[in-house]
Formats: sequence, C-alpha cells, structure tokens
Amino acid sequence: MQSQIFRLIATTALAFSLQPVLAASVNGVAIPDDQITRAMQQAQLPDNDATRNAIKQQLIARELFRQEAAKAKGLEARPDVQQALREAKDAILTQAWLKDHIKPAAVTEEQVRSRYNAVVASLGDKEYKGRLIELADDAAAAAALARIQGGEDFAKVAQQVSLAPSKASGGAMDWLSFKVPAQEGQTQNLPLPLAQALSTLPAGAVSATPVAWNNRRFLVKVDEVRATRVPAYDSVRPGIEQALQAQELERATTALVTRLLGKAKITQ
Repeated sequence: MQSQIFRLIATTALAFSLQPVLAASVNGVAIPDDQITRAMQQAQLPDNDATRNAIKQQLIARELFRQEAAKAKGLEARPDVQQALREAKDAILTQAWLKDHIKPAAVTEEQVRSRYNAVVASLGDKEYKGRLIELADDAAAAAALARIQGGEDFAKVAQQVSLAPSKASGGAMDWLSFKVPAQEGQTQNLPLPLAQALSTLPAGAVSATPVAWNNRRFLVKVDEVRATRVPAYDSVRPGIEQALQAQELERATTALVTRLLGKAKITQ
C-alpha cells in the first residue's frame, strides 16, 4: 500500500513537472515561459527581468493582434493575404529543406590556429589608428582639404561630406597593422594606396594631397601610432572560428546551387 502511495505521489509530481510554465494568458491562450526564452535567444538578448518583461509584453500584444485578425471575416480569403500565406509557407519549407541539405564541413582547431598564425605573421611592427574622408572627385576633395588645412576638425568635415560608411563616426577606422612598405593583398583589406598613405604619415598628420583609388578621392589622417599589440589566441579564437564557419557555409551552399543548376532546365 505504501509503495502504491509513493508511486502515486511520484506520478503526480512528474505530471506537474511536465506542464509548461506560463508567463501569461491572453483571453485563455497561453504564452509559455519558454517562448520568451526562445525569443530572447533568437534575438541574442541578455536574460534578465527587464528583457523578459519587455519580450512578454510584445508577445501579449502579438497574441491580441492575432486574435483580432482571426475574428476579421473574409481576411484570410483576400488575394493579398493568400499570396502572403503562400510565400510564408514556401519560405518555411525552403529553410527547412536547406537546413537538411546544406552540410558545411566542421571547422577544426587546427584550421583556427592556422588562420590565427597567418594573421599574426602578416602584422607589422606598428599599428595605425586612422580616419578617412571619401569624396567623389578632385574638386570635392580639394574643397574638403582646404577646410581642414584652414583649421576645421577632420572628424567634423568627414561627418558632413564623406561618402564612406564611416562618416557617422567621423571617418574613424579600426586599428590596422601591416608590414611596411605595404604590399597588395597584405593590408588587412585596406586598399593599397590608403595603406601606403597611412603608414607614411606621423601621428596627427593629414595627407597633403588627396589619395586616388577606385575613381574616388580620399583624405587620410593618422590619429595614433603605436607598437603592434598581438591579441592572445584565446581572445580572438571565437571570432576566427565564426568567420571560418561562415566560409564553410558559403562553400557548401555554392556547391549545392551548382549541383541543382546542373540538373535544372532554365530558360531566360
């Protein structure tokens, strides 16, 4: 009898443990706590009370919208809604199929270490913290350079006239290190003429003349120069691994597309 009671208690406890933990209920529709957790993980948000509450409120609002949309007569039958539903279904099926069929090769520790060693070997004795202003032509470059030589702040001029994505930050670049004299393909993806200008300027100096590259003109400034600081392997390992994984994914995707194209009949 006692063993039966213990089994009953255990079974009841297990049943309760299997019930999802509810974060909220909207007109009787449950929003489980694990739905909030998944949403935070997908958005890569920190797991804290403020974030969980914000996500919960969003899910409550979404459920309210869903319920109201479900009540709208004829909404689902509308041609634009039907088209959107078909496209959503196609996208979900496509993503599921791709997940099953794209199998990138695993990145090994040896590959990560090799990439790290190659990067370290490409570094020079110095590293440079610079800024640049990208301009459309000689006239625009001459006008910007005249403003800077007249005493205006390089960063402010960059924010006003630069065509580069870095204009919002005053043309600021990351720290860069490469062997000098700079060689093509060995400048951490910085165009060679810009790397050459960067490496020949002292700290605080601005290029005396615009640098020409890719049918654009560039003004270059060096904010700081220092001895190269090589990051520890463990500190950069995750980033290197992620970059290599992205390469493997791209390689596997390209191979799959190539195979499908080889079997398909395409007319254009």
